[in-house]
Amino acid sequence: MSVVKSPLSDADLKTVGDALRGALVDLVDLALVAKQVHWNVVGPRFRSVHLQLDEVVDTARQHSDTVAERASAIGVTPDGRAASVASQSAIGSVPEGWIKDTDAVQCLVDALGAVISRMRERIEATEKPDPVSQDILIAVTADLEKHAWMFQAETA
Repeated sequence: MSVVKSPLSDADLKTVGDALRGALVDLVDLALVAKQVHWNVVGPRFRSVHLQLDEVVDTARQHSDTVAERASAIGVTPDGRAASVASQSAIGSVPEGWIKDTDAVQCLVDALGAVISRMRERIEATEKPDPVSQDILIAVTADLEKHAWMFQAETA
């Protein structure tokens, strides 16, 4: 039951709802992973990587709120609960303990790559059923791809 009447058909709502819920899960986990790495990074590039990780956290948190509110606006309940994030995220686990700066960078390259791949699938899936949600997912992906580029540049 939804208290918000959706402008979308039931079939379109299912497609778009799945895309938005999946995006929310990935963004919440990305923020958590980036913050975990941020707290544990060590090495000669500590400061620059440490600060760069906070930029990813800020981006993921900002976009997660936008995605969740879009879901609500079309009658889909957002789900960012820890259990949902843990069971549905595309991001692999983060190593325990201190993380060397080069490993931290690779961890974020991998995490961003996993999320971006799924975001691009969601962009494609939402093209016809809801261009408004698609626009949001495009904006999210553009920002994540910028972060991915910057982290990848550090591995060259």
